[in-house]
Amino acid sequence: MRPVGILGGMGPEATILLMQKVLAAVPAQDDADHIPLIVHQNPGVPSRIRRLIDGVGDDPGPVLAGMARDLTRAGAQALAMPCNTAHAYAPQILAASDLPFLDMRAATVRALPKGRIGLLASPAVRLTGAFQAQFDAAGLVPVWPKDDAPVLALIRQVKAGQVTAGPAGGAALRRLAEDLAPECDHLLVACTELSLLTDGLMPRTWTDSMDCLVADIVAFARA
Repeated sequence: MRPVGILGGMGPEATILLMQKVLAAVPAQDDADHIPLIVHQNPGVPSRIRRLIDGVGDDPGPVLAGMARDLTRAGAQALAMPCNTAHAYAPQILAASDLPFLDMRAATVRALPKGRIGLLASPAVRLTGAFQAQFDAAGLVPVWPKDDAPVLALIRQVKAGQVTAGPAGGAALRRLAEDLAPECDHLLVACTELSLLTDGLMPRTWTDSMDCLVADIVAFARA
């Protein structure tokens, strides 16, 4: 199987969750049946939220480009990044390596049903138009929360370890989903911190971009 390089550090819990989901996605009978991953877990990536929302702080792009080069040298045959917001810096990653980049946004849009899609995501995803081109091409209509503040607050609480997976975290995400659901046909969880809290959501009413990226990683590695 072909090894996939993971650009991590944009939330260590999200990187761990990605690895757990990749392991769970493979019906392995032995160690050798699992997907080979080369993980660059770099907590030194500058804050995407500070840069994209607050307009301050260092540029994450050069750091992510350096990580892409490191993973290429380490033997990865494709790159993937479990952070929707950080896809604002995909051009720098693509410029730094000739490896295929498994774009989380493209994988997600392929999995979505047609209609109005309510996004539970960092406000930076909206402000940068991270999904806009893919949504337009697929004929999807994004629907955003009327107030970004509760979503951003929950993301920051997860990053700080104040909210974790479990009943309380699931209930917090469910409240945000219930506020948005009447305005849309389907929900998209497009923040890997929020991916930790999806146990509280009703089944079959939502898609998680993390799951979509996992499917692409497994398909590439096993091709």
